[in-house]
Parts: sequence; structure tokens; C-alpha cells
Amino acid sequence: MQTPKLFVELPDYCPTPDGMAVDAEGNLVVACPNYADQTKPACVVKIDKEGNVKKWFDVPVLADTGLACPMGIAFGPAGELYICDNQGWKGTPEGQFKGRLLECRVEGMGEEAKVTCRTIAEGLEHPNGVRFHLGKLYVTNSLMSRENDPSGLLVSGVYCFDPGTKKAIAVTNTRKDPELVWSVLTYNRDCQYGLDGIAFDKAGRMYLGNFGDGTILRAELDKSGNVLTCETWAKDLKNLRTTDGICFDENDNLYIADFSDNAIAVVRPDSRVYRIARSPDSDGANGELDQPGEPIVWNGRLYVTCFDCVTGPDKVNTKHDPPFTITTLDLPDQLDTESH
Repeated sequence: MQTPKLFVELPDYCPTPDGMAVDAEGNLVVACPNYADQTKPACVVKIDKEGNVKKWFDVPVLADTGLACPMGIAFGPAGELYICDNQGWKGTPEGQFKGRLLECRVEGMGEEAKVTCRTIAEGLEHPNGVRFHLGKLYVTNSLMSRENDPSGLLVSGVYCFDPGTKKAIAVTNTRKDPELVWSVLTYNRDCQYGLDGIAFDKAGRMYLGNFGDGTILRAELDKSGNVLTCETWAKDLKNLRTTDGICFDENDNLYIADFSDNAIAVVRPDSRVYRIARSPDSDGANGELDQPGEPIVWNGRLYVTCFDCVTGPDKVNTKHDPPFTITTLDLPDQLDTESH
């Protein structure tokens, strides 16, 4: 397995890095919900290939909470940035069912940034991952607690929104929502946390990570974006325990942040799962994985945000501590079959 290398230590105003995307100029763009210290305004930063970090803008807050909580992000074709504002993540009463899908258009940087923001969807319980695909926005909703399944298991789902909507779409977080294109159960009763990472392959198939079950689902879509079929495509609990953020490389290898196990996995196109890196509990100062939240392929390498915020009996991470880091790995040309 690989030894991760430190790419950058983030400034003190970025204690919780999460979602990533690459802008038209080739910068790495990182969303920082800052759950570990919400006295620091939630923001989005840009990082160049030399590792220079600059604040792009502070995300506009929700009036009800005075906070913004940007997790998954994705660019649209005109450079607009779509943001999953996960107000419910902290579990505070005032943030429940207040999640938003935002569209932000930004001119300038930092203190000079002019942000025009509108709400595409509101009332989401736990909006997490977002992808722009064929003119539509697909968003994972990791918790749908209003949907009481007879099994008693957690329901989660993926929504499809039209970014051209003139009015914010209010969701109910139930299977009655017309924008809900698929829902699933999470069978692992010890980790009731559902759909999280989302990505599309070159053929236009949608891939979803069911976090608690450690599974990757693959869905075939019709021309309207509706799910025709959805199946468990990859599962190997020896090499993949939880599925947070996911992304593809140009060869349709799927990289996965194994959040709870402090590891990175890759799934080959034939659905075989390999673990390519794992770190013990640490502060991440030497580039160790420190609760990996999101991977992205950028400039021929894999980069991973270290969320470093959640603890518990099933987590390698034991505390939040500085530094706040992004780490990097080689893209494996030949995977070690012994790790399968």
C-alpha cells in the first residue's frame, strides 16, 4: 500500500475541509463547512498546483441558523458553483430539515468577492454529495428520517433537480417527493448513515456510495435522468468499510474515501475492490490520512481532504486536532492484487 504525502496545511480558517472540484483555471476548489469550529465562517478556498491557498468567498448563511455548511460542490457549465449546504449535519434543532442546494456565482476573491446566490432546493434533511450531469443536478440525501420503513432501517436517497428552476423546490424528505429518483435502505444497524458519495462514469451511469454498508451502487438512467435499474456493484468489507466521497479517473477507476477506517480504496471497472492506503490515528501532520472525506483526481494525482471531526467506536479517528490538511497519493498504474 502507498504512504500518503502531505500536500498542504490549510489556514486556521479551514478547520474542516470537505468537498472538492476543479475550476476552469485548473485550481483545486475546496468547501470548508468548519463543523469543528463554527466560529470560523464556512468558506470556499482555491488552491493552485504549488499549494498556495486563497479564500475565494464565505458562503452566504441561512438566516434561521446564522450558519452555512458547505459539503459537496460541483461546477456548472458557466462557472456557477453548486453547493450542498448541510445545515442538519451538526444535529442542532434549529438546523434540522433546513438543508439547501445553492447556486453561487462569484466575482473576485476573498474580502472583495461579490457573491450572487440563489436556492435551488430547500428543506433537505442531509444534503451531502452533488454532481452536475447532462443539465441536471443530482444530490444525495444521506438521512431521510421522516420515511419510516417497516424494517426500521434508515432510508436515504438521491434527488434530481433542474438548475433552471425559478423558485426554490421544497422537499419533504419522503418517497413522495417527485424529485427523488431512487431510495435505499442501509442494512448495517451499527452505522445508520446512507447515500453519500456520487459520481458518473464515461457511459453516463451513476454510482452511489451507501456509507454504512460500505457498498457502491450502480444505476442506469434514461434520457430524462430517471433511474431504470440500480444494483449493488461493489462490496468487499475487507478492503472497504464505509463510502464517503467518490470520484473517477480517466480510466473509470473509482476512488473512495473510507471515512471510518481512515483509508482509500479503488474499485476497478470489473468491480474488484482494492485498498491502496490506510493510516493509523494521527494529527495528519506528515500527510497521514486523517479521516478522509473526499478524493479528487487533479493534475495526474489523487488528492484527499481530511475531515478529522467525527469520533466513535467504529472510527479510527479519536479527536479533532490541527493541522488541517489535504493529502495526496499516486494514481496506481498497476494495483497490487494481493490487497484484493
